[in-house]
Amino acid sequence: MSNVKSCLLVGVGGQGAILISKIMSNGFMKAGYDVKQSEVHGMAQRGGSVSTQVRWGDKVYGPVFGKGEADILVALEKMEAVRYAEFLKPGGVAVINDYAIKSTTIASGAEEYPEGCIEAMQANFNTIAIPASQIALDLGNPKCMNVVLFGAMCDSLGCPQIDWEQVVADTVPEKVRELNLRAFRAGRQAAQQLILLHSAPPAVCCHPVPAPHCPR
Repeated sequence: MSNVKSCLLVGVGGQGAILISKIMSNGFMKAGYDVKQSEVHGMAQRGGSVSTQVRWGDKVYGPVFGKGEADILVALEKMEAVRYAEFLKPGGVAVINDYAIKSTTIASGAEEYPEGCIEAMQANFNTIAIPASQIALDLGNPKCMNVVLFGAMCDSLGCPQIDWEQVVADTVPEKVRELNLRAFRAGRQAAQQLILLHSAPPAVCCHPVPAPHCPR
């Protein structure tokens, strides 16, 4: 079981976490790994918090893992990264879309959107935060944000033998293949440029910074 890796995908209903998990599962299976993927948990309708888990290795006995066991946390919305941060291992990698979606309670004025979400994650984990939603918008279709974020995370999966660009091409519908390939390349490049700016990964804080309150 020591070679089994775990990834937690989180976001808001309608953001496309399912496609990321499908791309991951397809790539790992083609590479010969045993893969288990959980159902989507949470309020899958637009606006609700959702999560799904993917695990891969020589032999995986189930898709579900607990707090402190995820090697990678992928957050399609930055407040969701903080909400699920306790699932990451010390030294784990957080890949975050630097984008805010106001919940119903926040939009109504009953709560305020928390400040410092990205900073709290950077203080505690190796963090790659990119403006995936803006990159997708610049590409002409905000719906490809999820594939932008997958591009940003793929090198953190530790499987250089997998041609992730080809996996994306094989997974998405033909009519949107070229768009999604451009999204994948843009996200990967954004993450690589961000990593180059830091000669070493961010240090993991021994004393966790208090996380902002995350209403949704």
